[in-house]
Amino acid sequence: MSGKLVLLIGPSGVGKSVILQSLRDNHPDIHFPRSATTRDKREGEGDDLYQFVSDKEFDQLLEEGKVLEYAVVHGQKRYGTLVDEIIPYIDKGDIVIREVDIQGFDSIRNHQYFREDDSGYDLQSIFILPEDHDQLIRHITERAPISDEELKRRIASMEIELAHAAYCDVQIVNKEGKLEETIKEVEGTIFGS
Repeated sequence: MSGKLVLLIGPSGVGKSVILQSLRDNHPDIHFPRSATTRDKREGEGDDLYQFVSDKEFDQLLEEGKVLEYAVVHGQKRYGTLVDEIIPYIDKGDIVIREVDIQGFDSIRNHQYFREDDSGYDLQSIFILPEDHDQLIRHITERAPISDEELKRRIASMEIELAHAAYCDVQIVNKEGKLEETIKEVEGTIFGS
């Protein structure tokens, strides 16, 4: 099997984390890359999800072209997708799965490794859609109480994210109460069954 990078995209509250966890549990052969981050390691946190680096080290990674994409989160800490966590695994024939936001998706699909016209690597993008807007709003508000202002901000962000679904290879609707079916559809898309 030839390797590829699969990007999982979708608005907050749509179920991406649960889908990713199921893929981790059911497919130990899939590679889930670590992110580089400039935030501090939290108590009890290991190195399985993040490579913790200083601002200077992150700048060096950027300068050396070792970051596929990155974002500044909450106005200060940087999180990035490392080339070394993706390309060597694809070269070995592995499937690599990465959850990204729409900015990360745009950066990666336009990166020299993955641009359609001149890339040497296969990129597959899967956008997870809600059944309807109300479903997402319910999921967001059920997680934790949020202010009306924060809810309005998230809804505006959701609208921008949902507009990006058309740019993805596949759109999968995560219907309420049908998570297992959604996971099977994601697996079918990734593995071609």
